[in-house]
Amino acid sequence: MKSDSQAVKVYNEIRRMIHLYLLMPNTRLKEDEWAKKMEVSRMAVREALNRLLGERLVTFGEKGGYFVTSITEEDIHEIRELREILEIGALRLCFKKMNNSHLSRLQKICDDFSSMVEQGYYSGAMEADMKFHETLFEIADNERLHHAYHTSHIMLFHLKLGKVHTYLDDFAQTDEEHRKILKYIKENNLKLAEEALYSHLARGSASALGLN
Repeated sequence: MKSDSQAVKVYNEIRRMIHLYLLMPNTRLKEDEWAKKMEVSRMAVREALNRLLGERLVTFGEKGGYFVTSITEEDIHEIRELREILEIGALRLCFKKMNNSHLSRLQKICDDFSSMVEQGYYSGAMEADMKFHETLFEIADNERLHHAYHTSHIMLFHLKLGKVHTYLDDFAQTDEEHRKILKYIKENNLKLAEEALYSHLARGSASALGLN
């Protein structure tokens, strides 16, 4: 595998784990450990970490080394506002382009989410959660909008600031909220779908801040 391909491989994996909080804020990312884990060169790991550094997903410690960027209350508020703007825009485009195949995809994601939670596969459930939102952008079929979403590094809201990470806090509510959004999409009711999505994002950010 070429060095640039190795770096992309490492970048994608670390980015994914940061977005899903499988790598917690302030976690140190050691080049040698990641090189061994990903079976790549240390140079490839360094290239990936420098790319993540440029995207502010990692920081460089005062005494050296790379660390996962910490999340503040202001970050949570800004992420919520950005998600509202981008996702409600995507939802509106979805209503113009939705077909039965798209509905089936969203339904399967909801069912996969429920199944993974029931089986205790919480990291998989979190990936299904992210996939539900990403699929709205795929269905919207606007390359620039999808690119804006992808490059904005929008995270989930499963982390309560200042507390130990737990997977169980809001999965039941997330499942219910996703299914409600899908219900209104199936009923072709844009107004209620927007309200359900807005409430879902507001509840998620409040949960992350420990406000509910």
